Amino acid sequence: MTPITAAGKIKVLIVDDSAVVRQVLQATLSKDPAIEVIGAASDPLFAMQRMQRQWPDVVVLDVEMPRMDGITFLGHLMREHPTPVIICSTLTEKGAATTMQALAAGAVQVVTKPTVGVRDFLLDSANDLAAAVKAAARANMGNLARRPSPAPVSQPAAAPEQGEAMLRTTECIVAIGTSTGGTQALETILTALPKVTAPIAIVQHMPAMFTAAFAERLNGLCQVEVREAKSGDRLLPGLALIAPGGCHMKIVRQGAQYYAEVFDGPLVNRHKPSVDVLFRSAAQVVGRNAIGIIMTGMGGDGARGLKIMRDAGATTMAQDEASCVVFGMPKEAIKLGAAERVGGFAEIVGLIRQA
Repeated sequence: MTPITAAGKIKVLIVDDSAVVRQVLQATLSKDPAIEVIGAASDPLFAMQRMQRQWPDVVVLDVEMPRMDGITFLGHLMREHPTPVIICSTLTEKGAATTMQALAAGAVQVVTKPTVGVRDFLLDSANDLAAAVKAAARANMGNLARRPSPAPVSQPAAAPEQGEAMLRTTECIVAIGTSTGGTQALETILTALPKVTAPIAIVQHMPAMFTAAFAERLNGLCQVEVREAKSGDRLLPGLALIAPGGCHMKIVRQGAQYYAEVFDGPLVNRHKPSVDVLFRSAAQVVGRNAIGIIMTGMGGDGARGLKIMRDAGATTMAQDEASCVVFGMPKEAIKLGAAERVGGFAEIVGLIRQA
C-alpha cells in the first residue's frame, strides 16, 4: 500500500499540458484537508525532475502531452517505481482508446474531462476528484505490478449440442461487479475462461464512452465474446456483457431466457452503472441459479446487492485482499455476510468454469 506523508496527507503531483487544468486541479484538490498537491508539471520531463526532489503518493496524469506522452511516462513509472496513477483524459473516442492502453499499463483509475468547459467541469467534480485520489492512494501497487498471467485454458470446451445453449442459459448466470483495479482484474479472469462459459454480466465502474473501448480490447484477448451491453442483448454461453458507462444494467427474464436491460436513472451509491443494481436484478430473476462475484474497488457498491443474492440462494464470492488492488468493496461484502466464499483469481476462475 502506498505510504502517506507523516502529516497524514496524500502527496499529489499533477501532470497536464493545459495551464487551466493544472490550475483548477491544484486549487480543487488543495481544498481537501487530506490532500497536499506538491507540484504541477506541464509534461512528463518536468514531472520527473520534480519527482527527484519529492516523490508523490499519487500522480494525476494527462495522456496527450508534448515531448513525452502519458503512456510512455506511465510505463517508465511502473518499471522504475510503481506509483498510483489517475488518468485524466478527454471524453473522445481517441482518448478512450488511449486510456485503455493506460489502464493496461497500470493506471488505477480514470477521470474524464470534457473538451470544452473544462474549468466548470472540474470545479463541479471536486468531490469525485478527491475521492479518486484517496482511492488511488490506497491501491496495492504490488498487485498491479505482480498481476498474474492468465491461467491457461487446457482444452477448449466442446461446442454445445443443439438445445444445450438454452439449457445452460436457464441454469446459471454469472454477475460480476468491480471498480478500481477492475480493468486489470477482469482481463485476468476473462482471458482464463474457455470459449463456452456460462453467460456473464459485468458492471465495471467506468465513465461513459470508455466501456465500449474496454470491451473491444478484452474481446481481442479472450476466447469468450466480450462486448458493451445494449438493451435486448440475450445472455448466452460464451458471452460477457459489460454495462455501458453512464447507464445502469439489470438482468430481465422472458420465459426461460435472460436478457440485459440498459437504462438511465439516478446514481446509486454514487455510481452509474451500479453493481448493486445488477446484483439485485440477478437475485430477483435468476435466484439460486446465479453466481455473484464482487471484486477490487473502493467503497461499498455491490455489498448489499451481493447479500440479497446470497439470501436468494445464489452462490457468492468476494475477491480476497491478497489479490485486490483496493480491498474496499469485497471487504464491505464480507462484513455484511454477503460472501459465501472468499478467494483469489484462481478460485474465481474455477467457480465460473464450474458454472
